[in-house]
Amino acid sequence: MKGRYIAAGVLAIVVLGGVAACSIAYRNAIDPIQPPAAASFDGGSIARGAQLAAVGDCISCHTSAGGKPYAGGTPLDTPFGTLYSTNITPDPDTGIGKWSLAAFTRAMREGVSRDGHLLYPAFPYAHFTRMSDADIKDLYAYMMTRTPVKAPARENQLAFPLGYRPLIAGWNLLYLHPGALPDDASHSAEWLRGRYLVEGPGHCAACHTPMTTLGGEDGAQPFAGGSIDGWDVPPLNALGHKQPAWTVDQLTAYLRTGLASQHGAAAGPMEPVTRQLALVSESDVRAMAVYLLSLDSQPAAAAPAPRPEAQAQPADAGDAQRLERGAALFSSTCASCHAASAPMAAIGGRPSLAASSVVNADTPRNAINLVLQGIPLRGSAASHYMPSFAHSLNDQQIADILAYTRVRIAQRPAWSGLEDSVAKIRKENTSQ
Repeated sequence: MKGRYIAAGVLAIVVLGGVAACSIAYRNAIDPIQPPAAASFDGGSIARGAQLAAVGDCISCHTSAGGKPYAGGTPLDTPFGTLYSTNITPDPDTGIGKWSLAAFTRAMREGVSRDGHLLYPAFPYAHFTRMSDADIKDLYAYMMTRTPVKAPARENQLAFPLGYRPLIAGWNLLYLHPGALPDDASHSAEWLRGRYLVEGPGHCAACHTPMTTLGGEDGAQPFAGGSIDGWDVPPLNALGHKQPAWTVDQLTAYLRTGLASQHGAAAGPMEPVTRQLALVSESDVRAMAVYLLSLDSQPAAAAPAPRPEAQAQPADAGDAQRLERGAALFSSTCASCHAASAPMAAIGGRPSLAASSVVNADTPRNAINLVLQGIPLRGSAASHYMPSFAHSLNDQQIADILAYTRVRIAQRPAWSGLEDSVAKIRKENTSQ
């Protein structure tokens, strides 16, 4: 998923000074092999590898807009420049067709390419290093049986001297901790499975943990949230304190369908993740939910007292006018889907905007992004959908609708500077 790419901050290692880093930066090449025939791989291994690829959402990073699956070329924006994902189809010249299992394993565990050059940690090998030998072998079987695509790598655009790959060795000294996860007999098999999937192939912390100035995960704040691709990424260590609190069933459904009836719909960088997790066994996704909910170490929050009815008019006349405009716009633009009596709400089981995570968030960023960008259709697959209103509503209209939704429907304190925020985020979106 895009955004995990902030890990490319790897690159700031110039601060570490290079001599010590360079002493471990050069690795031997692993001899190329003749591309193995797809028929040489066991069908069960390929199927298990497909599940692991879905848990890791490999296709989203390694497939460019309009491009062939896994052929790379996706731009990964980082604070240090732009990286482009690589071709991981079994093409012998531009992909991994000549990679042996040993070369593939080294890349997954150590971030080293077959020819010996260091890989940027936008490729989350710091998490993949937790994967078992059997799972890496299955993932290899899956990738080596994809359709080969000839797609040469695009040149990265990084600030000097961050394009000097040996500097990555310094980042590895700080952030790469090879080895399996420690044993923990105090937890259930389901919890252990969930931990493995979340911390290993799923690499959830890569998006849901704040980044340091060097582009690594801040180990002091695991799963405390962050910012990805212009979206606020919610913390995963306080899910029991959301209101209503997440349950295992709710979180499992959200991860597999992108929709939670008491919380809202997946959008932005999370939407393609749920699209891939729909392909994963329900038992594995449920195990992930069990582990994620265990990250909240505080007692479950009590249900809040009912909110008092919103005042008929806010104190400020300008705010009152904004809410009046917002109510009219909501009725004409949004109510056909989001009113309590709308078929999507009454029959489709869509969550009320009063409980929506984006409407109840501390900042309006995700709500603004959602209105501007919408939620795309998934082709013929059943899914939730919301059209983009970037070209049909101006900044003031979007601000008015969101003000009304926040104050009148969710009955939460108004967001400040809403129209300025809409203008800023619209500009960010058009520059991407």
